[in-house]
Amino acid sequence: MDAFQLARDTIIVPAKVDEVEPMNKKLLFAILIATTGLSACSTRLNPFNWFGRSEEVAASTTETKEVNPLIPAKREGGLFSRPEAAYAGTPVSQIKELAVERVPGGAIIRAVGLANVQGAYDVALQARNDGVPQKGVLTFDFLAVQNPRSPQGGPEATRLLTGAIQMTDQQLEGVRTIQVVGESNARQTRRR
Repeated sequence: MDAFQLARDTIIVPAKVDEVEPMNKKLLFAILIATTGLSACSTRLNPFNWFGRSEEVAASTTETKEVNPLIPAKREGGLFSRPEAAYAGTPVSQIKELAVERVPGGAIIRAVGLANVQGAYDVALQARNDGVPQKGVLTFDFLAVQNPRSPQGGPEATRLLTGAIQMTDQQLEGVRTIQVVGESNARQTRRR
């Protein structure tokens, strides 16, 4: 033995190797079956069912902030910088789908809306109240730039738009319901 070695090097081998392996295989098989069965269920234990299915609700009116004309608007930028162009998006006609998909560190909120006109672009989900939930409800407006000179109506497939936004776990803290609002309706989904 060396000077710093406390005991002889030994390898501990179980007496019955054949009994240990089948037990591990059975345990692994049981865990695999439980996980697969749980993912098919719509229970709270399923990690893919973080928020439930969406449901249609009545559209609420948009809240407008009161602006004091005596306080000048905040200006940013230097002497030669151009002001940032204002977003020209307007609410889409109808919200067709809403899904909250869990991702590491948060969730992706995805909505499908129906535009009034063909050729709408620059889709955005804009959070109301600066993204702060009101009574556990986080509300988004589904907006898109819609040219008023574009043809009205047309096939529904040519007017469908998809918008998404990623939220972190910190931003979703205290959120029980996520709601996306269009012009004529809204869809919401509740946390399970």
